Amino acid sequence: MTEDTSTLTGQAPSPVRVAGPTEEIVLPGHTPPPVRDWPPPDLDGTEFDPVLAGLMREGPLTRIRLPFGEGWAWLATRYEDVRLVTNDPRFSRTEVTRRQVTRLAPNFAPRPGSLAWADQPEHNRLRKPVAGAFTVSAMKRLRPRAQEILDGLVDEVVADGPPADLVERVLEPFPLTVVSEVMGVPPADRERVHGWTRQIISTSGGAEAAGRAKTGLYDWIGTMVRDRAHSTDEDVYSLLGAAVTRGEISEEEAVGLAGPLQIGGEAVTHNCGQMLFLLLTNPDLMERMRDRPRERGPVLDELLRHIPHRSTVGLARIALEDVELAGHRIAAGEPVYVSYLAANRDPDVFPDPDRIDPDRAVCPHLAFGHGPHYCTGAVLARLQTELLMDTLLDRLPGLRLAVPAEDVRWRHKTMIRGPRTLPVTWWPGLTPAATP
Repeated sequence: MTEDTSTLTGQAPSPVRVAGPTEEIVLPGHTPPPVRDWPPPDLDGTEFDPVLAGLMREGPLTRIRLPFGEGWAWLATRYEDVRLVTNDPRFSRTEVTRRQVTRLAPNFAPRPGSLAWADQPEHNRLRKPVAGAFTVSAMKRLRPRAQEILDGLVDEVVADGPPADLVERVLEPFPLTVVSEVMGVPPADRERVHGWTRQIISTSGGAEAAGRAKTGLYDWIGTMVRDRAHSTDEDVYSLLGAAVTRGEISEEEAVGLAGPLQIGGEAVTHNCGQMLFLLLTNPDLMERMRDRPRERGPVLDELLRHIPHRSTVGLARIALEDVELAGHRIAAGEPVYVSYLAANRDPDVFPDPDRIDPDRAVCPHLAFGHGPHYCTGAVLARLQTELLMDTLLDRLPGLRLAVPAEDVRWRHKTMIRGPRTLPVTWWPGLTPAATP
C-alpha cells in the first residue's frame, strides 16, 4: 500500500481531474463510480426499483445516465446528502435550464416563472402570489367543500354497489375536481385540462406528444390569467391575474407558475392508489386503520415514506462551485440528482426500511421534498389523502380487492407510478357500525 504523505505533512491532498463525458474532480484514493444507464422500468405493484436499489448498494454517490438529454449526472441517495443538496445554494436549479442534462422527461422546455427552476431570491418572489392558496388556514376552509365533492362520488359508488374501480370512480375524479376548484378551472374545461396533464407526466408518445400537451395547457393557462386580470376571487388563476395587473410578476411568469400546480393533482391519484393497494394486500395494516381511526396519521406518513411514488428521479441541479460530498468532489458545472425514494429507505434514519412499520417513533420522510423546493401543494395533497382514506374506509365496510392482487393493472410509461385500475368490493347494505 502506498502511503499518502499529505496526511503526514498536514497538507490537504491535491484533487485529481479525470476525463470523461463530463470532466470531474475526484479526491485522491477515490475512483469515480461507473456511469450506470437507468431506463425507467415498467414495474407492477409497489416493488422498489431494483436499479435504484443496486445504485444504493454501490455507494451514497453514484453516476447515472437517463433516457433523454446528454451526458451523465451524479445521484445522491443517502438521507443527509439528499437534504444537503436540496437545501444548499451551491446547487442551482436555474442553471439546468441552460443545458440538456440527462433526464427522464422526453420534452424539456422550462418556462420562465416556474418555481421548479427558480433559485432564491427569485423563488420567494414568484411563490408569493400563490402562497395564500395553499396555507393551512386555506386548507381548513377548503376541507368542507372537498369532503362534499368526495361524498358525492362515494354516494354514487355505494348506490351502484360492488364491484367498483376506485381509480375510475374516485381516485381520478376527486383530486381533479378539488385541484380544478383551487386553481379556478371552469367545469367545462376540466376534462381537457386533465388530458393535457396526463400526457405531460407520461413518457409514451415521446417528445412530440408531451410538447403538444404542454403547448395546449400553457396556452390555455395564458388565456385564463388574462381573463382574470381584474378578478377579486381567491382561486389561483385569479390571484395570478391580479399579481400580473399589479406588476408583481409578468404574464409569462404567471403561466410558468400555474402549470406545475395544475399537474399536481395527478400525484394524489397515483400515490393514494399505491397506498390503498398496500392496505388491501396487508390485512393486519388494514385492520389497524379500521380499528384505530384516530391513529391513522402516522400510518399515512409511513405509507408515504414507503411507496415508490415516481419513476427514477425528478429534476436535476447544477453545482455552482466545487463541492465535496461522500468522498467525491462534485465539480462546478456538473449535474446532480437526488432520490427522495432512496433517502426514505436510508437504514441510518429508518431502521428496517423496507418494512412498513406504523409504530415508528418518528417518520421524517421526504415524500414531499425538502428545502426551498418543498412541494407547494403538500398541505393540499395531505388534505386529500386524509379525506380519501377516512371516507373510503369508513363508508365501504369490508373493503377488499375484487381480483387477485397480481391482476391489478399498473401504469406504464409514466413518471409517476400507480395502479391503472383498483377493482374492489365490500359488504353492501351495511353501515360501518354493523361491520363484523
